[in-house]
Amino acid sequence: MNNSIPRRQLGKDLEVSAIGLGCMGMSEFYGEADQVACIKVLNHALDIGMNFLDTADMYGWGANERLLAEVLKTRRSEVVLATKFGNMRGPKGEFLGVNGRPEYVLTACDASLKRLGVDQIDLYYQHRVDPKVPIEETVGAMSTLVKQGKVRYLGLSEAGANTIRRANAIHPITALQSEYSLWTRDIAESVLPVCRELNIGFVAYSPLGRGFLTGAIQNAEQLAADDWRRNNPRFAKQNFEQNLQLVTALNQLATRRKVTPAQLALAWLLDQGENIVPIPGTRRIERLNENAAAANLVLNDAERKAIAEVLASHAIAGDRYPTASMALVNA
Repeated sequence: MNNSIPRRQLGKDLEVSAIGLGCMGMSEFYGEADQVACIKVLNHALDIGMNFLDTADMYGWGANERLLAEVLKTRRSEVVLATKFGNMRGPKGEFLGVNGRPEYVLTACDASLKRLGVDQIDLYYQHRVDPKVPIEETVGAMSTLVKQGKVRYLGLSEAGANTIRRANAIHPITALQSEYSLWTRDIAESVLPVCRELNIGFVAYSPLGRGFLTGAIQNAEQLAADDWRRNNPRFAKQNFEQNLQLVTALNQLATRRKVTPAQLALAWLLDQGENIVPIPGTRRIERLNENAAAANLVLNDAERKAIAEVLASHAIAGDRYPTASMALVNA
């Protein structure tokens, strides 16, 4: 395996590349994707030592897991494979709510294993906390999967501090996956301290603000008609211009360092703690290489101060999800 990308540890002993690859956009939400090109990106990620691949059963109604299966057929030993359960969808893609019932945990895992074409998942997350089911019951069922050898390590996604403590008391939680970036930092005060206390790794999804922090999106009209971001409050017309001011200011800092805005954003996240692993998504090899290079970028004190000043002087406009979805974050 190519180890050119530094490694970090999630929990007690799960070692992954310091930057992973979020695979969601290869199947849904960000417009149509070329599946042949996506498989090339997945293989290239492994070629350069980016071994941490993240998917979920809901991405493309299972299509994303089937896409990864094409690579796992020949390269399973090179991959730290993470997937998620809990967000249920109907036959037409409609969202049916969150399901954390113990019996569903077991059937969802079997379905993911079949789609992925593997006999074990390295890191299995509850995608969202089910408010109707005590977390102890859900994690209890997840721990059964570990005992059965179907799962190696357990994770939660968008769980709040109290939920994390309760879950970890039932079975060690190896990683929490939640949104964290230069424009989503609310977890820093409540959730991150608990993760550090309990030795739980933190996997940061949308570390580039769904592409906004790259500076490539200067107008929402650039997005495909079916792109999910058109319904995201931060991309809405009334908020877009204000949020673009943050990107412009960060871009100036990146130019000064002779790196891209994306690399600066990822380097900032890595600088927040050794237990943090960002998983930016991309469907292009050149962007993958750009993101990977950030793993070796070290910020100095002057740059940390400059970034902090930019963040303090540029407020973010808009919630990170529409109202209904916000009820399920940090739960």
